[in-house]
Amino acid sequence: MTQRIAMWSGPRNLSTAMMRSWENRADTAVLDEPLYAAYLAATRLDHPGADEIIAAGPPAYDDAIKQCLRHDEAPISYQKHMAHHLLADTDLEWLDQLRNCLLLRDPRRVLASYTKVRETVTLDDIGVPQQLAIAHRCELVVDSDDFLADPAAYQRAICQRLGVPIDNAALTSMLAWPPGTRTSDGVWAPHWYSTVEASTSFGPPPVDPPPTLPTHLQTIADDALEVYEELRTRRLVLA
Repeated sequence: MTQRIAMWSGPRNLSTAMMRSWENRADTAVLDEPLYAAYLAATRLDHPGADEIIAAGPPAYDDAIKQCLRHDEAPISYQKHMAHHLLADTDLEWLDQLRNCLLLRDPRRVLASYTKVRETVTLDDIGVPQQLAIAHRCELVVDSDDFLADPAAYQRAICQRLGVPIDNAALTSMLAWPPGTRTSDGVWAPHWYSTVEASTSFGPPPVDPPPTLPTHLQTIADDALEVYEELRTRRLVLA
């Protein structure tokens, strides 16, 4: 039986590198943001390549959810999800059929990175309310800064918590990958994945303080930080 792992994140986090890591396992197939087309079809937001993304589909939530639940190409289905792709009126009961995890990042860093690609942003756009809404359905909460301080230890701990086999060979495969594109990448990859496409492993944790934001972004960051700090109290901490 396929084990379906759903890693929920906001944008401009470690999510694509984490997908690369899992895809490098011999027993894992990945699913890249399967709700994206349905989200754009419903909201009609001005994301880069929106028309192409909707055309690639599936553009209906019911079909996208079915894809998530039947994704069984390998013993492990690793699904990279964006929390903001869950609209307020989306029925979340289907999430109980997945092994859900939350991947956090300081929202000040998220906003500084996100606005380089898309200038207009709201709290919903970076998935903060949605992360809070699904937190009680998540088995694990991981902070990306913690993870980057020791990727080997965190990947081992994540796998152990989820009951995923993790011997030395599997762990080694999760810590380095070939550069370049993947056939599993969504059609939005040219707009968002340039840094990951050049990567071969996880980078170092940030050493600089969170950026100073302009006033209109700082207002969003202040609201987001309240939720981030609440969720962070539940994060996986290694002894």
